[in-house]
Amino acid sequence: MALYTQIIWLFVLAIPVSCVAWTVTHEEIFREPREYCKNQSETAKRLIQRKFFYIFTCEYCFSFYVSILFIIITDYQLLFTDWRGYLIAIFSLVWIANIYMSLFFNIRIGIKKEGLEAKVKEKELDEINKA
Repeated sequence: MALYTQIIWLFVLAIPVSCVAWTVTHEEIFREPREYCKNQSETAKRLIQRKFFYIFTCEYCFSFYVSILFIIITDYQLLFTDWRGYLIAIFSLVWIANIYMSLFFNIRIGIKKEGLEAKVKEKELDEINKA
């Protein structure tokens, strides 16, 4: 596969990786299992259990496993056509996916901030109109 095709694959594969990692670690649909995992990551007796459950609460950690899954599904390699290509692909996918998640988080915060500012202004206008 040509290098530019590999780079396109990298940026495209990072989209579903980030989507899955974000959804599992942040969205309401997985709140209950995530809360259980968070509790287990803090209270389990064995270190290995605590670390295992922590994976499902951290988008960065979880994105490694999602990346591995997508690399297995797509047989994607980056730069090399042996085990090194898989290794580079995993870390590259994680990095790009986490950039995507950071951008999404910042956009989401911006939207919430604008919404709150609009509510405050609306409340101020209501108070002025009542006075």
